[in-house]
Amino acid sequence: MPQPTASAVHVNRPLTNISIAYLQSQENFIATKVFPNVPVQKQSDQYFTYPKQQWFRTDAAKRAPGTESAGSGYSVSTDTYYCHPMALHKDVDDQIRANADAPINLDAEATEFVTRGLALKREKDWAATYFTTGVWTGASDYTPGTLWSASGSTPFANIRSKIDAIYVKTGFRPNVLVLSRDVWSVLQDHAELLDRIKYTQKGVVTLDLLASALELDRVLIASAVEDTAKEGGTANMSFIYSKDCLLVYAAPRPSIMMPSGGYTFSWQGYVGATAEGTRIKRFRMEELESDRIEGTMAYDLKLVASDLGCFFNNVIA
Repeated sequence: MPQPTASAVHVNRPLTNISIAYLQSQENFIATKVFPNVPVQKQSDQYFTYPKQQWFRTDAAKRAPGTESAGSGYSVSTDTYYCHPMALHKDVDDQIRANADAPINLDAEATEFVTRGLALKREKDWAATYFTTGVWTGASDYTPGTLWSASGSTPFANIRSKIDAIYVKTGFRPNVLVLSRDVWSVLQDHAELLDRIKYTQKGVVTLDLLASALELDRVLIASAVEDTAKEGGTANMSFIYSKDCLLVYAAPRPSIMMPSGGYTFSWQGYVGATAEGTRIKRFRMEELESDRIEGTMAYDLKLVASDLGCFFNNVIA
C-alpha cells in the first residue's frame, strides 16, 4: 500500500461554499398575498362596518314643486379584532457555537428557523380560517357533480357560475382565485381550459392566462408543505392545501368603506414589530449558557365579509 495514505494527509471537513438545508421557499406561502394587511397600533380595537342592504336600495322619488326631497340614510356598526402573538424560540448553546465549523452560522440559522416556523404557523392559521367549508356564504360550498379530474368536467363554467352568484348577491365581482397545487396541476392539462387558450401565443395554461380568461385580477397557487409528525418522529410530509380552491373578492388595499372577504390585522405597535406584526429578538439566557433567538408574530386573520367568497371543496379525486 502506498504511504502515506489519502486518509493520513486529509481530514474530512465541511465545505465552506456549500451546505444542504430544506428551506421551504416563501413563494409557497400565500397567507400575506390574498387579503390586505392592516398594521395596527393596539392589540385589539374596533373597526366600522356598513350594512350591505342599505347601499343597494334607493328611496329616490319624484319631487313635486314646494315639497321636500325623499329622505333616506344608513347605519354604521362596529366589529373587533384581536392580534394573538404567536412565538417560537431556538437556543444557541455557547459550547456548540464554539465548536461549530464553517460555514455554519448558528445565530443566522436559528433566526431563519424561527422565522420560517412562524410563517408556517400563519399559513396553517390562514388555511383553517379561510380555506375550509362552512365559512363562505357568497355561494354555498361547492363540489362539482363531475370532478375536475374526470372526463367531461367543466371547471371554467363552474367557476364562472359562482363568480356571477357572488356578484349578484354583493355587487362585487370576485377578483382572486386560490388553488391548491394539486388542483392547479389538473387544470393545466384540462381540455376545457386548453381549448380556450389554444390560439394564444403560449398555448399552455398559465396563471396569467387563467386569470384573464376568468376576468380575475389574480390566480394564486397555495403550495405550502408541512411535516405533521412530532419532533424526532418519522417524517410525514403533506400539502397544507389539497383538492380545494377559494374564489373571493379581496380589496386591493385597506379602506374604510371598501368591503373585502378578509383582512389581516397585524400588531405593528408591539415594540419592535414590523408592519406584518413580526419581531425577532436575541437575548442572553445565562442560566443555560446560551443565546436565545426568539420570534413573535402578532396577527388576527379576520373574516370580514363571508358573502364575498365561495369555497370549492374536493374538486378533484
